[in-house]
Amino acid sequence: MTITVLLLILFSYLLGSIPTGYLVAKRAMGIDIRTQGSGNPGAANVYRTVGKWAGILTFIVDAFKGFIPVCLALKVCPGRYGVAIACGVIAILGHMWTIFLKFRGGKGVATSAGVFAALLPIPTLLAFASFVLCVWKWGRISIGSICACVVLPLTSFFIGNHPMSVNIMVSAIGLLVIYKHIPNIKRLLAQKELKFEDGAKKRKENEAH
Repeated sequence: MTITVLLLILFSYLLGSIPTGYLVAKRAMGIDIRTQGSGNPGAANVYRTVGKWAGILTFIVDAFKGFIPVCLALKVCPGRYGVAIACGVIAILGHMWTIFLKFRGGKGVATSAGVFAALLPIPTLLAFASFVLCVWKWGRISIGSICACVVLPLTSFFIGNHPMSVNIMVSAIGLLVIYKHIPNIKRLLAQKELKFEDGAKKRKENEAH
């Protein structure tokens, strides 16, 4: 492994580790997002707790945390697809277990979307469409995220001629993201999972008081 590859991997982890949701919530409202709502420092909890634009900003930045390392690896190491895959995986792991928050990060949905947008644009678009459809149908971001984790590996296998290493990586990351959603799955089964619009209603109630 060359110094260049090591530096790319280190960069990927550090960029992925930037706690966007935590920083946005601190800047916008002076709160620790880990103590609010679901306690997850990801875009969904920021959306519900801080506001729509804060949540959108968090999602976009988190997605670029995955997109940039992969594109950089493809540029710096052309033809070495394994390096790009490694950088994408490391960026996602950095988001999930960030060194800046004592290894307590988000669920990796947005960062994974950025990684796969760079590696698998068409399957990622289809997975995103399934995410939007599920959120619209059931009103819960967690259902959309889990559905996208199922759709993406399937479309990666059957649409396009992707390297098997990419298909395996997509499947592994999908399972990991679903694993991170186990608390959400338990709340869904108990019918206690928050809906997409619940945070907005709560903020309006607080403002009214």
